[in-house]
Amino acid sequence: MSLRINDTVPDFTAETDQGTIRFHDWIGDSWAILFSHPKDFTPVCTTEFGAVARLDAEWKKRGVKVIGISVDGVEEHRKWKADIAAAGGAAPTFPIIADVGLEVSKAYDMLPAQAVLPENRTPADSQTVRAVYIIGPDKKLKLSMTYPMTVGRNFAEVLRAVDALQTSANKGVSTPADWQVGQDVIIPVAVNDEAAREKFGEFRKVLPYLRYAKVPG
Repeated sequence: MSLRINDTVPDFTAETDQGTIRFHDWIGDSWAILFSHPKDFTPVCTTEFGAVARLDAEWKKRGVKVIGISVDGVEEHRKWKADIAAAGGAAPTFPIIADVGLEVSKAYDMLPAQAVLPENRTPADSQTVRAVYIIGPDKKLKLSMTYPMTVGRNFAEVLRAVDALQTSANKGVSTPADWQVGQDVIIPVAVNDEAAREKFGEFRKVLPYLRYAKVPG
């Protein structure tokens, strides 16, 4: 069964380049991002790890823990991080899960249950392992994205999505297309105009079901 929004994400115990973790315990009371890769020492993924490393202060500002996962082992992860730092201009401080046996990849529905990796595997053998999962403190999946091998992920968009998810969760609002922090939000349809004025003050009604307001509080 596929992993869907608001499902509790699978818990697991795994080795990382920073030691053994139990995933739900590792998340704790934080938000978390799990982003997956088909193999170490691949060009697109190397640029992505560098992009995530450069955003370290932004993740911390939002209370977000980041963890990578790849199908290679711990020693490969440690060596790969040196390449990532050299190419990306920032050293990754977050852990990388060693999913050699594909247990996590299968639990998160990245690969078929019967999938196995050949001895001399290539990235093509695990190419569907190109996903991003944003997970809330309640351990539920809030958002997921899957990318093909040839398209690098946009982590500015992942960061924007985190801002939108946190604003929605904390303020009881929705966000419009292309929303950025500081812009107006959408008042939920379930809130009538009278209740909307009490919570939001003045608001702008474009359609009966589309009302914009400043973020409350």
